[in-house]
Amino acid sequence: MKFVDKTISIEELKDLSQRMFGGLVKVVVDIKKETMVIDSAMHADEEKILLDRGSHQDDLWGINLYPELTGDDFIEFDSMINLRPRLNNFSRGIEDEKIRDKIIEIVNRLIIR
Repeated sequence: MKFVDKTISIEELKDLSQRMFGGLVKVVVDIKKETMVIDSAMHADEEKILLDRGSHQDDLWGINLYPELTGDDFIEFDSMINLRPRLNNFSRGIEDEKIRDKIIEIVNRLIIR
């Protein structure tokens, strides 16, 4: 797992994606601290790293990145950690458009393409 608070190259993500079935890289994004943890088998493991670093669970959202793809196919908003009925998120996706937009902004800032 890798904590990302500066930048990471798309080439590094491509290398990491070779280890996962489907060419994806699991990521958990902290939308308040604008950081992320990448590259584990489970989003919950990445979530724990961020919680241990002082993040608040309500700020953490799981996504998958597909470094070989572009456009809307690059980011997939899908993770079990996103199931949060108390935050009105009743699916593995991220239902709040503002949160999705914030995640896209953070990912685009942290990943050099």
